[in-house]
Amino acid sequence: MKLTSLFLVTISLLTSFIVHAETADTEKLKQALAKSMPNVQTTKISATPIEGLYEVIVGSQVVYMSVDARYMIEGDLFDLKTKKNISENAKSSIRLAAINKLGEDNMLIYRPEKVENVITVITDIDCPYCRRLHSEVPDYLKNNVEVRYIFMPLKGMSDMRKTISVWCSEDKQLALDIAKAGGEIEDKICDNPIKEHLQLARTLGVRGTPAIVLEDGQLLPGYVPVDKLIAEIRK
Repeated sequence: MKLTSLFLVTISLLTSFIVHAETADTEKLKQALAKSMPNVQTTKISATPIEGLYEVIVGSQVVYMSVDARYMIEGDLFDLKTKKNISENAKSSIRLAAINKLGEDNMLIYRPEKVENVITVITDIDCPYCRRLHSEVPDYLKNNVEVRYIFMPLKGMSDMRKTISVWCSEDKQLALDIAKAGGEIEDKICDNPIKEHLQLARTLGVRGTPAIVLEDGQLLPGYVPVDKLIAEIRK
């Protein structure tokens, strides 16, 4: 057998062994969790770069556990050499799954004729930086970026009433444009998803508005100027 072929076979066998070992260990952890925490339903268990430590997704939470489910670490896992947040991939997947579950029919969407990118913005009608971002929606559309809004009314019942009125308006976009500019809109009531919006914002860990979720699930807390954001998503 040629040296190159022998090398490839060795690599293939080693890779197969590693994958099998990881699968066996994740299954072991799953069984250990079923015994020690029977009410906990895991979404996904994955190996980490640290031997013996596994990433466990439970609902919207990411934790790290030993293979026997005895030890658990809560918090982000960082690679200080690469300056990378290893936990971010799992959190991004959770965010995208939650947003997809809400569905576009339950969002207020500004869509260009040709969509190249999509951002999902958690917004409050009255917050100054939310209004600044909204004033740039035409620039997003000119650059073929779709803007999807999820509402997080933070200022009590009047804010909630205004948000519901926007949603229940015959022309949602026009009503939101007026409200974001500080104008008055007619009070309206209808079936609406605003409570689901609030629950989703909490699931995403949003504590203030605006918050921007990119197509890969990355969460950007706070306002980002349109030129910088477009450069970020297209770099």
